[in-house]
Amino acid sequence: MNANRVSLLFVLGLCVAVIGACDAAAPPSPRPKPTVAQTVTAPAVQRVHKDWSDARLPFGLRLAAAAEERATHIVTYDAAYLRIPYPMGDVPASQGVCSDEVVRAYRLLGIDLQRLVHEDMARAFAAYPTRWHMTHPDPNIDHRRVPNLATFFARHGQALAVSDEANDYKPGDVIAWALPDGRPHIGLVTEERTSDGARPLVLHNIGLGPHIEDMLFVFKITGHYRYEGPKRLRRES
Repeated sequence: MNANRVSLLFVLGLCVAVIGACDAAAPPSPRPKPTVAQTVTAPAVQRVHKDWSDARLPFGLRLAAAAEERATHIVTYDAAYLRIPYPMGDVPASQGVCSDEVVRAYRLLGIDLQRLVHEDMARAFAAYPTRWHMTHPDPNIDHRRVPNLATFFARHGQALAVSDEANDYKPGDVIAWALPDGRPHIGLVTEERTSDGARPLVLHNIGLGPHIEDMLFVFKITGHYRYEGPKRLRRES
């Protein structure tokens, strides 16, 4: 087992110990703030020669570059439910969970998943998971929940095959996992690869802030998605 995977499993132990880890909390009984929240200096990231703002590049490369940009931030893992503005609302930049990093990367490309998920849930609430016993959409939290993001990406993007072939996972793809205790997790495939080139590295936050790591196959993959935003935004980009 390589050092990255040992580190991931250690962090997973912290993550599972935190109430609400790997998914955002929910009203009317917000989960308490994590008791094992840690802030670490984001690792140095070897940036590829791509720019998320360069409209000449394919969307996937732009989103991958945005994901790499997220790894330069220091974020304390905090799954607390908070009321936030709408649209383009966010919890404080210094805190968040795995889903927040996906949302933030997309926003660098002008795509507001808060608004898009909320509008889709308002149109088709029954199509979304009912695990939180909600009776109506909540723009404060819906886009911060991994199962909701997975449902949205499947409805409006491409739900791709889950495989054990690393080259099936392209830069900018969204990956959803189930942790060993069943909790959901989510991240973005980057253009970085392992030192042997065998696997793409993934941007995710499992407890110690946004990191790019060799963890594609560490946990059970439950979803593989490719979403390039609304058609209008695709044409503009």
